[in-house]
Amino acid sequence: MNDDRHIIRPGQGGDRDVFEYALLRVVPRVERGECINAGVLVYCRGREYVGARTHLDEAKLLALDPEADVAGVRAALRAVEGVCAGGAAAGQAVHDDAGRRFRWLIAPRSTVVQPGPVHTGLTTDPAAETERLLQLLVR
Repeated sequence: MNDDRHIIRPGQGGDRDVFEYALLRVVPRVERGECINAGVLVYCRGREYVGARTHLDEAKLLALDPEADVAGVRAALRAVEGVCAGGAAAGQAVHDDAGRRFRWLIAPRSTVVQPGPVHTGLTTDPAAETERLLQLLVR
C-alpha cells in the first residue's frame, strides 16, 4: 500500500511555499564541541526571501566559556543578519540573489558562529516563520 498523503505535488500546496532553515550555533570552544543556539536562517525561493533573526543568551555563552568574546560573537551574528538583509549591509554579497546568500551562510565553517544542518517546511509567510523558529528553537 502506498501512503503518500503527506506528499504535496505541484499546485496542491495552496499558497504555501517550501522554505529551508538552519540554526546558527555559537561554539565558543570548537575543541569541546559545546554550543548554544543563537539564531535562525530562513530561505524561501518561491518568495525570494532570505532572512535571519538572532538572539544571544550571554549567560549561557559565558557558562560554556567564561572568557568567550561576547562582542565578537554579537558582531558575527549582526554580519549574518546584514548578509540576509542585502544592500550595503551585505558587503561582498550585495549583488547575490537570496539563494546564493543563503547557501554561502550555511556553508560549513570552523568558526565560533556555525550553521547547523538544513531543514525544510512549508510556509505562507517566511518572515513570520523566521520569528516563529527563533522563538521555538533559540529563545
